[in-house]
Amino acid sequence: MEGIINWLVDQVWGTGLVVFALGAGLFFSIMTRFVQIRYFKEMIMLLFEGKSSENGISSFQAFCLALSGRVGVGNIAGVATAIAYGGPGAVFWMWIMALLGGASAFIESTLAQVFKIKVGNEYRGGTPYFIEKGLRLKWFAVIMAIVVTISYGFLTPGVQANSIASGMENAFGLNKTITGIFLVILLGAIIFGGVKRIASVSQMIVPFMAVGYVVVTFIVLGMNFAKVPEMFSLIFSSAFGSNQIFGGIVGTAIAWGVRRAIFSNVAGCGEATYSSAAAEVTHPAKQGLVQAFSVYIDTIVVCTATALMILVTGMYNVTPEGKDPIIQPLTNVDPGPAYTQMAVETALPGFGPGFVSIAIFFFAFTTLMAYYYIAETTLVYLSGKRELPWLKTILKVVMLMMIFVGSVKSASMMWALGDIGFGSMAWLSLLAILLLTKPTLKILKDYETQKKAGKDPVFDPIKVGISGADFWEEKCKEDRASKDKRSIG
Repeated sequence: MEGIINWLVDQVWGTGLVVFALGAGLFFSIMTRFVQIRYFKEMIMLLFEGKSSENGISSFQAFCLALSGRVGVGNIAGVATAIAYGGPGAVFWMWIMALLGGASAFIESTLAQVFKIKVGNEYRGGTPYFIEKGLRLKWFAVIMAIVVTISYGFLTPGVQANSIASGMENAFGLNKTITGIFLVILLGAIIFGGVKRIASVSQMIVPFMAVGYVVVTFIVLGMNFAKVPEMFSLIFSSAFGSNQIFGGIVGTAIAWGVRRAIFSNVAGCGEATYSSAAAEVTHPAKQGLVQAFSVYIDTIVVCTATALMILVTGMYNVTPEGKDPIIQPLTNVDPGPAYTQMAVETALPGFGPGFVSIAIFFFAFTTLMAYYYIAETTLVYLSGKRELPWLKTILKVVMLMMIFVGSVKSASMMWALGDIGFGSMAWLSLLAILLLTKPTLKILKDYETQKKAGKDPVFDPIKVGISGADFWEEKCKEDRASKDKRSIG
């Protein structure tokens, strides 16, 4: 079974996906005239615009919910494995993927807002919804929804749970079984409370955990200040093959940098589309810009924090797959959270293992909350107009079981399953948003036109020439009717 899983990982995560992801990000950047850079200031301002309503969550809550999915063990363990297998140069390619991924995130999250629907008293939407309504390919949408439900409900939760359990065992000697039971009880109490509870918890935890992690990074860098210029030189020279030690693994550096960037920020993979659709905004492009900014926070800030701590302290090995070690200052240390724990420990003795384990807990636990919400949303899509609460209950039970299994099983198996899930979604989602680039560019142009006219952009799909945006069409009718009543009054 393990051999089959590893074979599947190789097929899904081959060179093709690396080229596809980089190429798509570059294409979106060019077509939007690098919207992720031009509107950087606007992104921050939009974070705090828009309040939650009876049906939707605020822009900031959607940002935190999406960020809780993006910021997970990939930001700690994933960065460590990228360095371990691709060398320091992998960090540079993570930055490039984040920069290009900002455009991919804008496209997918804008589309999620355009084609969202109202189910009961909640907004629902995401990749399957805009595939069906935007591309009018129901079969493609169903395949996407099935893949996402399986990925987030079954394949990927074990990665996060395993990292939490391993971190707690290493730092505090806590038995993995006990950690698994605790995670099941705690997460169960939250996910049975619905999306509003998930969003509320994310809003409280995400800013706290990200700021705390970055503060510790600055402390570690400050204590190794003299080595910082040398560290950045190492990253750049390794990325382009000019470094004598790492010059022969440039291709590997690119592959692992892109691979782990995708796993971490999931830009273009569809993950943030579900929380984006739940937001209450006046124009879809607003949520697209907010989610582009979340990619920067994930990779440029949090992933970079991990990489800098590891590199500046020298707490890492580099052993490309199938090759002899290039450098190996650490003995009997597997690539992963241990690199970061040892890095913090060198600067703050007695603090490293515990701090990193707690950081992993917060990062991974909020990711698990986001995973459930996404899997439930795609399950709602597959259910159609039928109310099938028992399906949600089955999903909850299966996911909680996988969290327990992931806590006690081997890390390599969990990461392999997670790679299969994310890779499969990336192929399908990137293809879908490439096919929907044209309508997204119309929406961006509409947003820019209204901004230049000094207006607060409001979306009218009929004026823009977008069909299938049923929610927005109905909203525009209601707004016009309300204005007519006021004018008559």
